[in-house]
Amino acid sequence: MFYVPKDGHGLPHNPFNAIVTPRPIGWISSRGNDGVNNLAPYSFFNGVAYVPPQVMFASTGRKDSLHNIRETAVFCVNVVANAMRDAMNATSKTLPIDVDEFDHAGVEREECATIACARVAGAPAALECRTTHIHELKGDDNFVVFGEVTGVHLRDDCIVEGRFDVTRFNPLARLGYRDYTTVRDVFTLSRPDD
Repeated sequence: MFYVPKDGHGLPHNPFNAIVTPRPIGWISSRGNDGVNNLAPYSFFNGVAYVPPQVMFASTGRKDSLHNIRETAVFCVNVVANAMRDAMNATSKTLPIDVDEFDHAGVEREECATIACARVAGAPAALECRTTHIHELKGDDNFVVFGEVTGVHLRDDCIVEGRFDVTRFNPLARLGYRDYTTVRDVFTLSRPDD
């Protein structure tokens, strides 16, 4: 099968999201100038640089996260463990801007150390970020947010022999459609130059 996206694919569901998989989920926490916390999952998320450490996430639509980040220029990326999947899903609900998703989903919060923002208590890892760029992409309300990581929280039980071990919490990842997966199997490949 071949298709040109602008001409349509002819399938019952768009296959694009199922092609670019698995995608890590950035559970983005932010706070508006009014003090209301927001927590929302984004599956177009990734790390983009090591030094200084930087991340990005993309948002389709003018969501509360984007509004808050534009106001405060900070956000936190919380890593989603498999055990947190129901709470993460609950925070994906479209709610009024004055509703705190932490409260709505029953998610415990803690304050960040380097930015004025809440983070998910008990998350395997949380990346405190200062916004560096917000770019508008082609299409209707498509944006990408870049941030420099200013603080990193790692759950102590996830550090094994000096390494952050994802098998200790099994990260949740997004597939296509409404499908997800959990990372449970890990293997090592040495690069040819090693």
